[in-house]
Amino acid sequence: MIGGGPAGENTAQYAIRDSDRTAVIVESELVGGECSYWACMPSKALLRPIEALSAVRSLSGAGAAVTGSLDIAAVLDRRDRFTSHHDDTSQVAWASGAGIDVVRGRGRLAGRNAVTVTAADGSIRTLHARHAVVVATGTTAAVPPVPGLRRALPWTSRDVTNLHEVPRRVAIVGGGVVACESATWLHGLGSEEVTVIERGPRLLHRQEPFAGDLVKARCTELGIRVLTGATVEAVSRDTATDTGEGYLHGGPAAVLTGDGSIEVDEIVVAAGRVPASTDLGLETVGVETGANRGFVAVDEHLGVVGVDGDWLYAVGDLCGRALLTHMGKYQARVAGDVIAARAERRPLDGSRYRDIAGRDAVPAVIFTDPQVASVGLAEATARERGVAVETVEYDLGSVAGAALARDGYTGRAKLVIDRSSDTLVGATFVGDGVAELLHSATVAIVGNVTLEALWHAVPSYPTVSEVWLRLLEARR
Repeated sequence: MIGGGPAGENTAQYAIRDSDRTAVIVESELVGGECSYWACMPSKALLRPIEALSAVRSLSGAGAAVTGSLDIAAVLDRRDRFTSHHDDTSQVAWASGAGIDVVRGRGRLAGRNAVTVTAADGSIRTLHARHAVVVATGTTAAVPPVPGLRRALPWTSRDVTNLHEVPRRVAIVGGGVVACESATWLHGLGSEEVTVIERGPRLLHRQEPFAGDLVKARCTELGIRVLTGATVEAVSRDTATDTGEGYLHGGPAAVLTGDGSIEVDEIVVAAGRVPASTDLGLETVGVETGANRGFVAVDEHLGVVGVDGDWLYAVGDLCGRALLTHMGKYQARVAGDVIAARAERRPLDGSRYRDIAGRDAVPAVIFTDPQVASVGLAEATARERGVAVETVEYDLGSVAGAALARDGYTGRAKLVIDRSSDTLVGATFVGDGVAELLHSATVAIVGNVTLEALWHAVPSYPTVSEVWLRLLEARR
């Protein structure tokens, strides 16, 4: 396994379990990968105290009990505990216990079943696989070619999740998931001026339009400035220094947009991700990634397209199907099972040996205020694909369980239905705590459950899940 993030770890575990096969993870940074130290875990550790405080303050009677503000040092310390203070000892111990060796260094393909590993001291060794090689190197943050931006040493997602001091004034370049979540926790931690600069017409453009609209409305209510249809034309900063302590710091910076100049203390670049496929040795086995924006194309078994012999696989963000940890782990289970079956000469005749979710049944939660939870196709995408679309929507604030959860609850739910099969192809929920609604929608989509059958899946009362009944009623 080249890459020791969740996708690499899970592939290794599934490929060798209940057998005498062996596995090696080659990792140049920390075993556990981006999610454990720089993405999912630290970001959610920062967001949860803010979310909890907001929920309590929204309830008449309970809000009066909250008299202070967040203890920022304690919040950051809690985050650091979740990232194990960037110590992967426990992850390495888990790998060892699962029969997986860890080799430190940068891995590179060197022909069929061969991987060279360059260690920190420059020494090189070559590993030879008996059954398979898996590439799981993920993605890195993209930095747009804006004049002066790189020289200003902006924060990327890694820096903003691992901040040590809360900047007073921040500009966030981008309007997607990382941008919106970062704005939420920076404001919640005490940044006085937060400006989100999105070149598109709305936030969260991959979601249903109402999702971005509701998040923008809440940002505006909180005092977060959101500029849509805006472009960063240039950045200037007199001093900028890489401290070498995991985050960057410099003097004030000026961000020039079409609407004028914004003076900030830090700039967060949240403008997408690029695959970590360069210098991976893919060319040594005849793999070209140029036509795929650098992502590695794979088949339904996660085998790399264009490579003969069923020995090379790609999982996780690197294959570009769904840049989410849980989907990378799902692909890892598929790939691990396929590797094991082929090693044991078993037929690949079951659905567990196929990446059946692909792009169309991918659940995702954006932990903003309010939360955005979605799975499957948005209405516009479904129409583009020729689906016989029918939609139903409902105001979540009108559901008794939601009203009880938070005073002044604001939210919305939407189902995208294929009329020809009477099944769901997409669902979106926006509101406080809607993340827990998502799995039921995912099961309905993956299982091709008809809406007639869903009518008999009675939601408990009074819970937010009652929105399912209201949506089905709205359809009838």
